Amino acid sequence: MSVHLYLSLIPEALIASMLTPEEFGVYYACGSTKKSRGQAIFFEVDPAFRHPELRVEEGIRRCVPHEDGTPKASIYVSVYRVLERVSLDALQKLYLVTKDGRSLGLDPTAELPEETEKLHLYQEIAPVHPLVVSTLGPREFYDLVVKNPTSLLSLPAVCFVELRLDELARDPERGTVRDLPYANMDHLRDCLIDLKTKTVHAKMVDRVHPAAFPYRMIKSGIFVGNEKQIIYFSLPPPEELRARHYRWWRSVNM
Repeated sequence: MSVHLYLSLIPEALIASMLTPEEFGVYYACGSTKKSRGQAIFFEVDPAFRHPELRVEEGIRRCVPHEDGTPKASIYVSVYRVLERVSLDALQKLYLVTKDGRSLGLDPTAELPEETEKLHLYQEIAPVHPLVVSTLGPREFYDLVVKNPTSLLSLPAVCFVELRLDELARDPERGTVRDLPYANMDHLRDCLIDLKTKTVHAKMVDRVHPAAFPYRMIKSGIFVGNEKQIIYFSLPPPEELRARHYRWWRSVNM
């Protein structure tokens, strides 16, 4: 049996496993004796990836079948400062897994989506996970967080998603909420209004927000960047998801 490497984002960890990505998604999202049921997001990592501060070789060596021949589901290589140590060139695919174990695989691209709105809502996923509003598009937001911070706080790498604001992106005072599921909507409106009246480019909405988020609220895709580059994993449009990934789409909209 071959051994795969997975970079989990919730929580952040590098894991060796004998399971395929789809099998690992079911195992990791649907629970075991060590992990409760819940959403899972992970990258498939090039099995040839190595880093001097990560004991990848030893993790792969320990990833052997059980005595009854069943594959080893997981060997944790590291749970600390993983994202910043994994080369973005080694990231092969991103998997969004629902709480009932249905996986959607997304391919990376260096082409970021075109910017159309003046206000944005970002959920940082790893290594920290605040909820942030900003006047900056995804590339400029990544620059602010990683490459050219204006404060004393910066990250060596970040993975984040832009979430839908719909009418609030154009009119935070009077825009209709409709199906936006965010908690404390009045506070979110106030933060967006502040961006329109102050000189800051980003404002914290919730500094201890859970890393998980509703997949149906993804505006375009997932972004991951370090001090060298940023790459993007685009989410297909709803009509394609319904036609080609119906079970996953139905699960995220239940």
